[in-house]
Amino acid sequence: MATATTHDPYDMDLLRFATAGSVDDGKSTLIGRLLLDSKSIFEDQLEAVETTSQSKGYDYTDLALLTDGLRSEREQGITIDVAYRYFATPNRKFIIADTPGHVQYTRNMVTGASTADLGLVLVDARQGLTEQSRRHAVLLSLLRVPHLVLCINKMDLVDWSEETYEKIHAEFTQFATKLTIPDLEVIPISALNGDNVVHRSENTPWYHGPTLMHHLEHVHVASDRDLQDVRFPVQYVIRPKSDAHHDYRGYAGQLAGGVIRAGDEVVVLPSGLPSRVAKVELFDREVAEAFPPMSVTVHLEDDVDVSRGDMIARPRNAPTPTQDVDAMVCWMTNEPLRPRQKLAIKHTSRSGRAMVKDVQYRLDINTLHRDQAAGELGLNEIGRVQLRTTVPLLCDPYSKNRTTGSFILIDEATGVTVGAGMINDAG
Repeated sequence: MATATTHDPYDMDLLRFATAGSVDDGKSTLIGRLLLDSKSIFEDQLEAVETTSQSKGYDYTDLALLTDGLRSEREQGITIDVAYRYFATPNRKFIIADTPGHVQYTRNMVTGASTADLGLVLVDARQGLTEQSRRHAVLLSLLRVPHLVLCINKMDLVDWSEETYEKIHAEFTQFATKLTIPDLEVIPISALNGDNVVHRSENTPWYHGPTLMHHLEHVHVASDRDLQDVRFPVQYVIRPKSDAHHDYRGYAGQLAGGVIRAGDEVVVLPSGLPSRVAKVELFDREVAEAFPPMSVTVHLEDDVDVSRGDMIARPRNAPTPTQDVDAMVCWMTNEPLRPRQKLAIKHTSRSGRAMVKDVQYRLDINTLHRDQAAGELGLNEIGRVQLRTTVPLLCDPYSKNRTTGSFILIDEATGVTVGAGMINDAG
């Protein structure tokens, strides 16, 4: 049975990665292989998968059954919804967002990849790059996922051809020059057999790069976060009712940028009131400093007015409050996004209302063509939109900070999230 390794969770690094691939590229099998070879599944789970595989007449263990959780996914052989899987090695904790590859589930992929540190795109070595492969790379680039791994799967079915690997490698590298992909790794694998997934394969003596697991364990993500610009959206004001803590006033939230320490000069936005940090707490203990994405409680020296939705920042490095937002929006519902439409908006911990001023263009995510004649956005479409908000947003460009640069749009009547936005510019 798989045994849990004991580590202090605060000392362990976390990597969030999103997987994407076309039908039958072997994405679910790859995730199953990662879970199996990293000893992250239990014996009874493996026995159930082996039994199901035998009942289907397979002469191998169908590892995809470990991840394709929805019945409709198993029946159709495709991934529909975003499925999150958790596992850990002695070096790092992982959260996998298993995202659908179909164009009609673009919104699901955007949801899964929006918080990812790394994007993993699978291609079938026999098929090479497809339109879907390119679209997945475009979406990961648009979402500013800083690291990308291209796994060329089913290399065993092309006799471990170095020529095939080099051809796909060169074609994808050439395509990636049009996109924003700061870090790219290309790995030849066989998810079914486990070659170069966790253990190095003897079938690829010509490949000198890392295995997939080695790369996932060692890719450096700490510097991907903005450690310069302090951004602390207040989620909750803590004021205990008991007499013993009548002087206690803390502001809880998740740090979105920068490093906060006791003694730092800060300003509360949008009021602009100045103060200093008295102390920073993590649960019930005081810490010397906090950095993204830690969830902490900040205490200020002065009794200033701070509410949910406010932001604590540095005085000379604060976002400018704005009500005019220019953003790329992924539309997630059947009713189209149109000019003059009114919606609820949620940005960090701040809520308000927004009106669509203009749809500037619709982006074809296969060709990167901008259709400026498009006056609206349909389901799963992405376009550049101008919004006017009722409350000032304390935002940054998405390219600078993925937390303060993103928002969601909500249908006021139903409460359903209908759009996800990435801010190009503010003001």
